[in-house]
Amino acid sequence: MHKNLAGERLLTELDFTRLNKLRGGPLPAALVDALDAQDLVPSREIPPDIVTMYSQVIVEDLASRKRQKLTLCYPSDAEPHLGFISVLSPVGASLLGQRVGATARWRTPNGDTCAAEIVTLLFQPEASGDYTT
Repeated sequence: MHKNLAGERLLTELDFTRLNKLRGGPLPAALVDALDAQDLVPSREIPPDIVTMYSQVIVEDLASRKRQKLTLCYPSDAEPHLGFISVLSPVGASLLGQRVGATARWRTPNGDTCAAEIVTLLFQPEASGDYTT
């Protein structure tokens, strides 16, 4: 089991296994670091306020105070214009494993620093009894 020294982020064992299969391609450094540092738990034991794959969240940009709904997904399902954000994107990697109330931080491809608070978790597959998505 991987341990996060700060104990801040959790990941289901299933998400960890599936995301590690993506390591054959170019993964963002932030995601590699996250996979190497997160605490792992069985899907049935993940707290309902943790962002897992296919979770739907409301985030609030700390600079603009603009809120938006995002769904964290795998690259093949990404449709950013519809709010489906790939876990391989900077914002997606920063959301994975975070708890409601946490601040996700990332850098854009042009180097800008961004931050958003996870305001609400609208949907988490595991909380609805889906342990295999």
